[in-house]
Amino acid sequence: MSEIPKVTVAASANRAGTVTVHATDQGLPVEIRFERSEYRYGAQALADEILRLTKRSAIAAQSRRRELLAEAGLPAEALDRLGLPTRQAAVDALDRLDDADTGPANWLRNS
Repeated sequence: MSEIPKVTVAASANRAGTVTVHATDQGLPVEIRFERSEYRYGAQALADEILRLTKRSAIAAQSRRRELLAEAGLPAEALDRLGLPTRQAAVDALDRLDDADTGPANWLRNS
């Protein structure tokens, strides 16, 4: 049996790849990177995007933590009580957050 880390971390980036946030399963951002070009959208837009990506990373980390604990033998009922999302619940939550993506979209499409 492998050792379960004390903290699980996941990363998320915006569609353009110009903002990336690594956060723990507890929702604590541990690394934030963004390109200078993000300044043009203003401080509030950047803060909103960092917050959205932090939430996204936390959900992904929680789902991964659930998988690690399940592999270690913790029953599903205990994992549910810990509030750790299943893979499908995490995918659904991530889809909702992606719908709120505040970053610029590229409207150019290949026809």
